Amino acid sequence: MKTLHFFRKSAALVLALILTASLLAGCGAKSGGASGGASAGLEVESDSLAFPLAETAQISGLTNFPAGSESEPNNRTIFKRLEEKTNVHVTWKAIQGDQWGDKIALEMSNIKTLPEFVFNAQFSDTDLLKYAKQGVIINVEEYIDKYMPNLCKVFAQAPEYRTMCTDENGHIWALPWIEQLGYEKTAIQTVGNMPFINVAWLDFLGLDMPETTDEMEQVLLAFRDNADALKQEFNIEGDIIPLACIIGGGNEDCTILTNGFGEGYGDPDSWRHVVVTDDKQVVCTATSEGWRKGVEWLHKLYTENLMDPDAFTQEWSTYVAKGKSGRYGVCFSWDVANIASISMDDLIAGIGWQPLPALTADVRNITPGTGSFTSGFDRGRCVVTANAKNPALICAWLDQMYDPIQSPQNNWGTYGEDDDFDIFEMSTNANGEPMLKHTWLGDASPVEVREAECVGGPLAILDSYYDVYVTCPDDAQYRLDWIKDVYTPDMNNKYVYPNVFMTTEDTKKISDLGTDLDKCIDTARADWIMNGFSDADWNKLQSDLEAYGLSEFLSIHQKYLDEYLK
Repeated sequence: MKTLHFFRKSAALVLALILTASLLAGCGAKSGGASGGASAGLEVESDSLAFPLAETAQISGLTNFPAGSESEPNNRTIFKRLEEKTNVHVTWKAIQGDQWGDKIALEMSNIKTLPEFVFNAQFSDTDLLKYAKQGVIINVEEYIDKYMPNLCKVFAQAPEYRTMCTDENGHIWALPWIEQLGYEKTAIQTVGNMPFINVAWLDFLGLDMPETTDEMEQVLLAFRDNADALKQEFNIEGDIIPLACIIGGGNEDCTILTNGFGEGYGDPDSWRHVVVTDDKQVVCTATSEGWRKGVEWLHKLYTENLMDPDAFTQEWSTYVAKGKSGRYGVCFSWDVANIASISMDDLIAGIGWQPLPALTADVRNITPGTGSFTSGFDRGRCVVTANAKNPALICAWLDQMYDPIQSPQNNWGTYGEDDDFDIFEMSTNANGEPMLKHTWLGDASPVEVREAECVGGPLAILDSYYDVYVTCPDDAQYRLDWIKDVYTPDMNNKYVYPNVFMTTEDTKKISDLGTDLDKCIDTARADWIMNGFSDADWNKLQSDLEAYGLSEFLSIHQKYLDEYLK
């Protein structure tokens, strides 16, 4: 491996770089007490580091790639262009994506053979803190401040991301992946289990879009009672299913229908079952009157044969197969195109299926999902290992991934390749500046094209980038429009629980407590939807939750929320 020789092109360049370094010194908070790996070598690095380098430097990286796509990273157009731009050659070790979970722990266990950085790490908080304590990875906050101006600009524009990357000692152990599609109450993640209603059935039966839970029940009854007519009109084989879902199935659950009961919290967090009240208190949804009344209503729908009896046991493949057969009146998914046979043009036009708006019961409200205000975020996307011989160079090279024109390419794909399809063409924005424009892929699968071209890794795409540096993906835009037009107006909550960086001890405690609490809540809910419940059953659930440590669970969450909101 060649050693990087720093150089000075001219006095003017040196002066400019020193000024830049001075400006960036205030990028963020400095580190607190040391723990785990240290920022070794920072003091001896030169401020004259600039790309392209005068002499080729070599660094080593570890990454993964989707099965069936290019296995050699340096054969991908994105990395070829980056090498030309920086004069840095990366020697890669690449692992197939479906083997990553099994192999990465083994790779991280041997520091002697570990490459200098892990590009597509996707480490959990527990992983980061474990490897930090073991000295396998180094903290990078000072390198960010000194050598990563692109990332500093991201943190300056959206400082909450630096907060989310920083541990309790002020250290940043990994470089993040940030994908904003919408922001805060318009973010695409605010509603995961979006409800969709078959408007073709509504039109055929002369029904209006329901606005209340009572009207919703009447619509479902009409679907049930007119099953034969629906089957004949729409050539449906198999039974009509007025309400289809997967209880406990995340985006396929029907929890959003019960958002209007009681306090209006709903149950938007499918694992922790927590929400944040407007007075900044963390509460458990399963202790609320609204949750109880919502389950009672779902039980009523179940006893009226309006809900799919397979909702408690069916797998994703079965759920999709029945949906593609046209048997659903209402269903739940991230995107109804996953469930129903429908084209993008029809979706955009609202033909066949439309999002079901919030239903009024006691109140009208949509509670956004946990962590959704900051949209797509992965705290542990890329780490620099203790094996790094020149951490400043590596961080400076990784900072190129945060360039606003580079990040969309790493995330989705690139332009100008010598093949049949490209995700982008290089175009210009309204000001005549370079902008990546999404291309029409025809019958090509966007996922397959993206996997063939993108490289993942650390990056940032802010909502402000759209129509400035990149256009919004077509398969996201219509969902963003649904969020903004249909659901955002009814999002009355001030807060959602944020993506916080807990200590190892608290992360383990939350995991241990959460496993029992989640199982207790999910078991009770499924049983009660099918069989109903009494006051005694409700009181027993509350005592069981307390016995499983609910107070401590909420106290830990409250501690981190209070610190985050400071």
